[in-house]
Amino acid sequence: MDKKQDLTARNFPSAEEDAEAVVSPSLYAGPESAYRLAFTDTEFLLREELRPVRMQLELLKPEMVQAEHGIRSTIVIFGSARILPPEVAMLRLEAARAEGDAAAVRRAEMGVSMSRYYDEAQRFAGIVTRKSRELESPVYVVTGGGPGIMEAGNRGAHEVGGKSIGLNIVLPHEQAPNPYITPELCFQFHYFALRKMHFVMRSIALVCFPGGFGTLDELFETMTLTQTGKSRKRPILLFGREFWTRLIDFDWLIETGMISPGDVSLFRFVETAEEAWAVLAEEYGFDLPETTTGEFADDT
Repeated sequence: MDKKQDLTARNFPSAEEDAEAVVSPSLYAGPESAYRLAFTDTEFLLREELRPVRMQLELLKPEMVQAEHGIRSTIVIFGSARILPPEVAMLRLEAARAEGDAAAVRRAEMGVSMSRYYDEAQRFAGIVTRKSRELESPVYVVTGGGPGIMEAGNRGAHEVGGKSIGLNIVLPHEQAPNPYITPELCFQFHYFALRKMHFVMRSIALVCFPGGFGTLDELFETMTLTQTGKSRKRPILLFGREFWTRLIDFDWLIETGMISPGDVSLFRFVETAEEAWAVLAEEYGFDLPETTTGEFADDT
């Protein structure tokens, strides 16, 4: 070894080196043996008492990996896993018409109508990814990693040659990651709470498309954090005024005193990808000349 390297050489082998070097004596090599190193013993790590350790690992892994990739700012795209790409929705409609089932036709027609949001999410993610390349600190799209609107978000970034993040969750009905997530930024979670925490930690905006219980859970948790001052205020954009105002009567919440009149300023409605980008560009000065968004912005 170079004598200069002696000054910075490890005094002890790394955990990885020890894990690779250990060979269990034959008497203690069986599955019932406690001889395995604790951090290589999956059965031990999965014990009920080790839940705090597992939660810490689930917090640290995505945090450390994203930091290694220089990811500091994200735009979160929430929305239904059930919204189909337009071409798939149209095929389902044609199949329903061929079968002559009136109820199935009505459902399929609604599927075609809702599929426009897949297009908007895909285009919006493409705009964010393409435009943010010009920024000093790029902005990355992050989704829940599944199908539907989540797939559209990752797909939009992928198709313009950009990276995007997927925060997948283990569910009783298997949810595989969609194929458009950047592989090194595709994470899997056991704990919903830690997954939602990672959605918010780096986000500069939340863009919410129509969705069901999961989408509402994610949206209202973020709005609650903002309303209560637990999280800094950031743009929350709801795609599709008609969908959201039929789903939630915000005026009734104000009238009954359940929220303050000013609480509706926590979000705004948008209809197109371009409109959503324009809101964010105005908020953060993305489209301004470099001199007004960079080092000397406070002087202008």
